Amino acid sequence: MEEILEILEKNSKVTAAEIAVMLGKSVEEVTEAIKKYEAENVIVGYSTLVNWDKTEREKVTALIEVKVTPQRGLGFDKIADRIYKYPEVTACYLMSGGFDLTVIIEGKTMKEVALFVSEKLAPLESVLSCATHFVLKKYKDKGTIFEEKPIDRREPIFI
Repeated sequence: MEEILEILEKNSKVTAAEIAVMLGKSVEEVTEAIKKYEAENVIVGYSTLVNWDKTEREKVTALIEVKVTPQRGLGFDKIADRIYKYPEVTACYLMSGGFDLTVIIEGKTMKEVALFVSEKLAPLESVLSCATHFVLKKYKDKGTIFEEKPIDRREPIFI
């Protein structure tokens, strides 16, 4: 019943009753499946996607490429565990390619983000280098377009 997961991933506000109708299942089947997914940590949380640019809140998001030295017997997990526990960190991914970890952080100002990198992240013993990239504007996040432009459906007239 992975269809349930696909529906909830797109919109976590959908009720079990609505999912049941969509899939032709009973509400009880859907409810039990969701409970099982939550218990098995397949569903790890529910979130709301907010366009912070439309609010008064000032917020800076940065993507940091981090090169690290893996620990013997632990690989990248120990250093990733240490990094993702910082409250500023909203996401941490192991990557392939030219760097090892992608760390996404949020702060009130660019200076706050820079201080996090220079005082907390870069000094960690396994960190070899960091490259910080600031998000200037979000167009699409988690499959949602932030500002969809209206489509002009008028027929062109040529004179």
